[in-house]
Amino acid sequence: MPTPHLPTVPRRRRKIATSLGHPLPLGATAIAGSVNFALFCREATRVTLVLFEAKAQTADQRIPLDPKLNKTGEIWHIEVHGVPLDSTYAYQIESQDANTISEQNSLILDPYAKMITGGECWGQSVCGQWRCGIPADDFDWQGDQPLNRAMCDTVIYELHVRGFTRHESSKVKHPGTFLGLIEKIPYLQELGVTALELLPIAEFDENENKNLDPVSGKPLKNLWGYSPFAYFAPKASFAAVKGQQVNEFKTMVRALHQAGIEVILDVVFNHTAEGNTLGPTINFRALGNSIYYMLEADTADYLNYSGCGNTVNSNHPVVREFIMDCLRYWVIEMHVDGFRFDLASIMSRGHRGEVLSHPPLIEQIAEDPILAQTKIIAEAWDAAGLYQVGRFSSHPRWAEWNGLFRDDCRSFLAGHSGMTTRLATRIAGSSDLYQHNHRSPTNSINFLTSHDGFTLSDLVSYNHKHNERNGEYNRDGDNNNLSWNSGKEGDSRSQKVLALRARRLRSMAVVLMLSQGTPMLLAGDEFCRTQRGSNNAYCQDNLISWLDWRLAKEHADTLRFFRMLIALRKRYRLFRRTEFFPSPHSHQPPEIIWQGARLGKEDWSPECKILCFTLVGSRTMEAPDFFVILNSHHENSVVEIPPPTHGGTWRQILNTALQSPNDIVAEKDGVMVTTPTITVATMAAVVLIAKQK
Repeated sequence: MPTPHLPTVPRRRRKIATSLGHPLPLGATAIAGSVNFALFCREATRVTLVLFEAKAQTADQRIPLDPKLNKTGEIWHIEVHGVPLDSTYAYQIESQDANTISEQNSLILDPYAKMITGGECWGQSVCGQWRCGIPADDFDWQGDQPLNRAMCDTVIYELHVRGFTRHESSKVKHPGTFLGLIEKIPYLQELGVTALELLPIAEFDENENKNLDPVSGKPLKNLWGYSPFAYFAPKASFAAVKGQQVNEFKTMVRALHQAGIEVILDVVFNHTAEGNTLGPTINFRALGNSIYYMLEADTADYLNYSGCGNTVNSNHPVVREFIMDCLRYWVIEMHVDGFRFDLASIMSRGHRGEVLSHPPLIEQIAEDPILAQTKIIAEAWDAAGLYQVGRFSSHPRWAEWNGLFRDDCRSFLAGHSGMTTRLATRIAGSSDLYQHNHRSPTNSINFLTSHDGFTLSDLVSYNHKHNERNGEYNRDGDNNNLSWNSGKEGDSRSQKVLALRARRLRSMAVVLMLSQGTPMLLAGDEFCRTQRGSNNAYCQDNLISWLDWRLAKEHADTLRFFRMLIALRKRYRLFRRTEFFPSPHSHQPPEIIWQGARLGKEDWSPECKILCFTLVGSRTMEAPDFFVILNSHHENSVVEIPPPTHGGTWRQILNTALQSPNDIVAEKDGVMVTTPTITVATMAAVVLIAKQK
């Protein structure tokens, strides 16, 4: 990508008044008729502020900053009076530092910019046309406050802002935008989710992908946005009205909060859009290449622990302060409720890539007083093999994507041997991962699918990834999916195969929603969305990634199942513990009782593929016993049923082998179970509830 150069300066320029300005806050700050500009650049010998009139492609003003007057320490600053707020700006940097990469006369974007212009139309963004904007601070929050919902009461729904409503079947007025998402709030409320985890919405270049779709021949996109360059700025093309991305994002957050739904941002502090040495110089390279990035000691080549060309030097004090400023901004000014940190284990590394025993950034995020009520979730691994699930941090604030929950549940319901013990540990809240450092089950973000990998429907329909349309000859994406196609790869007309797929999908949902921990659901899984076997749809800005809302009608039975299952979880505290179950060796009465197919007999043998457990309630109707049966045998199994611990009668309220609407029913409609045994179909889940006499 070519580096943008400074446009020709017009001959006539309006007169403009300046004063010294202030070093903090960094970025552009409007102050009663003027704007203060502040920029960190350690090695710059010359900094020039370049101002543009609204909609102008040529510079209106070039204002050199005097290093003796307009500089405090390593921060360059100036206050410009009478700047219209619809003006845009950038910088020109000159430096003699060999580690600072910038071409003379090239335009550099402010890392603290709150909005970016030039990318308002999706697919038409051009690197050389980006400018920094100055959003007005006039939004009416109408008294909006953080919801501060407890993690034990949280059900997370992961979605992509554009992909969620871009398909014409969404029938929203503003497809693919923040406002389009607002139109789907009634659906989200009915589904029962309590928090949205949004794939990256910070400004990125969707056109950076240079591969072609081998089927259509059209250029592919960077749909997911895991390549930011302006961390404070909402994606301009996610706005319905040009230039309104900041206000429309705030409008979306306000509307979601009014509906009782929190907003969690997926943030990418592990790499940037500047890539390796072949990538564009946008901002960080020019402002301090050796500060913002991890470099080889001898060659100064970029270390690549992210798999994306560069690695952010996140534990450098300057970079740490940048990250903290960014997080605080999204919480204070944009009212978001939490963050999911992509490839968060990179934040455990020092400037040469070494793994630190006490990474300062991780502790700083957890202890920051502004973020004290904010949800913080780590993807506790990186692209270089550092896997820290269960040991990312001992701080109770940090939750983690539990990759072992995903893998063990997938393996069990694909019929793999030796998984019963592992699945029991996951269902009970993963004490092996989180109890040793005094964390709780809610530190485990339980998930079966996410944006990265198969959808739930594809998980039961494909043995192998099918990423051919990514233009990388199917070499990209994970080869270890722990999936099973249920007897036929891809599309099938076999009623036997389709019935098994539907059963397995529902059974996995039961494990997800009735396990201890915080569940996360991938958007569209509740109505069998498919990516046609793609497990790496990052570049597919088309029907592969867009939610087809017609499936919500076609698979209304599955959607009903998810709605009722989520509601069941939310009704009973037994499924939402904040402490681990007491040890079997303690003197406390058991609160969970395990067994295999035989009554009162635990079976942890590798051959066992039946897992049953009783969640012990109380003698009140508000906390009845539950008996859950999971069968991963490739055949039906007979299970002996224990008596309810407090008397009463078992009623079957869930059986994934039955047809809708009998697969899940309200407690009052449960079918009484009077026999001492029950036959459980292959790959089925059954749930009984004890009703008092």
